[in-house]
Amino acid sequence: MSSEPSIFFSDVNERQGSFLRRTFVLGGLTALGGLALTGRLAQLQVFQAGQYATMASNNQFNFRLVPPPRGRILDRDGVVIAGNRPSFRVLVVRDETKDLDQTLDLLGQLLPDTLDRRRSIIRDVNAAPRFSPVPVKSDLTWEEFARVNLYANELPGVMADMNEARYYPFGGAFAHVIGYVAKPNDRDIQSIKDRGEQVPEILYNPGFRIGRQGVEKSFDTDLRGEAGGNRVEVDARGRVVAEDIGGSRAAVPGKDVVLTLDADVQNRALEVYGEESGGCVVMDIRNGDILCMVSAPSFDPNLFVGGVPSHIYNALRDYERKPLLDKAIYGTFPPGSTFKMTTALAILDAGINPTERVVCTGGYRYGNRTFRCWRPGGHGAMDMHNAIKNSCDTYFYHMCNRAGIDRIARVAEDLGFGHAYEIGIAGQSSGTVPSTRWKRDYTARTKWDDDGTWYPGETLSVAIGQGALEVNALQLAVMTSRIANGRKAVQPRLVKAVGGEARAAAPAFADLRFSREHLDIVRAGMAAVANDVTGTAYRASQLGLGDIQMAGKTGTAQSRDYGTGSRGPRDAIWTRRDHALFVAFAPHDAPRYAIALIIQHAPSGGAADAAPKAREIMKTVLLKDPDMRARIERPLPPEAVAPAGADEGELGAGPGGEVTGTAAAEAAPPARARPRAPTATSGPRPYLAEPPQ
Repeated sequence: MSSEPSIFFSDVNERQGSFLRRTFVLGGLTALGGLALTGRLAQLQVFQAGQYATMASNNQFNFRLVPPPRGRILDRDGVVIAGNRPSFRVLVVRDETKDLDQTLDLLGQLLPDTLDRRRSIIRDVNAAPRFSPVPVKSDLTWEEFARVNLYANELPGVMADMNEARYYPFGGAFAHVIGYVAKPNDRDIQSIKDRGEQVPEILYNPGFRIGRQGVEKSFDTDLRGEAGGNRVEVDARGRVVAEDIGGSRAAVPGKDVVLTLDADVQNRALEVYGEESGGCVVMDIRNGDILCMVSAPSFDPNLFVGGVPSHIYNALRDYERKPLLDKAIYGTFPPGSTFKMTTALAILDAGINPTERVVCTGGYRYGNRTFRCWRPGGHGAMDMHNAIKNSCDTYFYHMCNRAGIDRIARVAEDLGFGHAYEIGIAGQSSGTVPSTRWKRDYTARTKWDDDGTWYPGETLSVAIGQGALEVNALQLAVMTSRIANGRKAVQPRLVKAVGGEARAAAPAFADLRFSREHLDIVRAGMAAVANDVTGTAYRASQLGLGDIQMAGKTGTAQSRDYGTGSRGPRDAIWTRRDHALFVAFAPHDAPRYAIALIIQHAPSGGAADAAPKAREIMKTVLLKDPDMRARIERPLPPEAVAPAGADEGELGAGPGGEVTGTAAAEAAPPARARPRAPTATSGPRPYLAEPPQ
């Protein structure tokens, strides 16, 4: 008997229930997943469609910043002294190269000099933003430019184009006052961050340049302009396939800056310096315009545009005459005898009679020390006029303590010493004007082993422009301008206009507090220095421009302490020589221009070295002035014409013989010169020493 299978309906029901539950759970999850996917698709395709379309477009197009053309710097007549020129260059885009090292190897076969700068090129390329072209070499010749373009298809990531590079057409003539441009570095970026400002993106562009010194630095924001950009279409690898002209934005050029400088005067000033070192400033005493501000020796700022080689920079830095230092406004020097006009005004301000005489026997005994006059044999009896004319140290030794150091310091500050001026260039040296308060502060600040008391013996050195006194060429020019102007405290001005808009004129010049009579005495002494045959700068000051004459003052300042000895030989090594100075204004009868010139460690002194150079620069200034040219070219009055047969050598005979001494070897008395009769401009002359033969 066979048995048949039994069916248990309860088991079947349980299995069917479990199956149905799993079906419902999986179905529900599937439905929820479908709904979520549908919702997400709806969000992406409907609600966020615009956002992702923009992102897709951005992936398709790149916006590459284009540095703007830098604004030009012009002189007072519109002559370009800092501009831009076209330059062929070759660039590398790291992200478009298959192998950067291989690319540079191939490029080195076309441009061999890039092999010498390989490490710096790699550093610049790696530091650049993605897809940003990095200049590898600028100023390509036409042959080099054509060669790179010929093999461009075989050099992925390499391109050649033409851009604008900064150019200084006058080379070193304006190097210090204009400055130069260079690539931004990490310190520049950090300084912006430290100020709490956002770093402009253009600063990361390898082809962008910023101002480093002078006007380029002070007006960098105005000269920069606004960056533009090229909108380019790229493929999936980021390579450029086309340019979207409509989406590109042109760069806005920087603003032009117009200065008060005169290119002809500036170039002539650097030329007359030759190999000497120093600074020179020329000012218009009517409005304070600076026509010349030169420092010598100079350097070529064009070297710095593309990056100056290390060996050249090290040579400039280590040269003893410091071509990188602006000696017109940063370098300070003792003014020597050019300071005696300041001392004279302080003496007059103290109520001392200018006709009072002091007998100069070649020195002045004070305490246990003898202060020497530059002329060993002495000058004889000197009043103020003759003391200025002959630069007699002894006269000022005698008189200075009757005025006092604080009065001298106050007069010096009124004439422009001890100040830094708002001329558009920061970092000027304000120099040092000693006083009783200055010494107390200096002693406390430096912990100097001194009680801070000012001693009268120290005033003697300051009275002749030595001691702790330090000034720069700009301050000397301001002093000379104020004395020449006679009424107003002239303020210097360097910048005329920015972006076509005239710079606001300086506030009205304050009145000088000196009496006209006192200024006339000092100016008459300066006129005698340059035009009296016994003046310390007679021969060196003759302009040869008709009846136009200068009024000036020579100076020779010690650069070291001689102890009890003399100044030593003139052919001493360069660093042991004294400084030569000359200040002047012209015409002396109707002042218009003032000049201050310093020669660092000069071969001789103020009359022999500084005055002739100042004369040549002043002649250039006067010949460029239409009013002065008209005065020069007008016919001489009949009584001024020399008689027929007159010996030209006798008319205006100059100084001869050699003069030695300390502090200020600025004079060379004339040989066989015929003394002139006193003139209205020469001031009182109760005593006239016989010129040595």
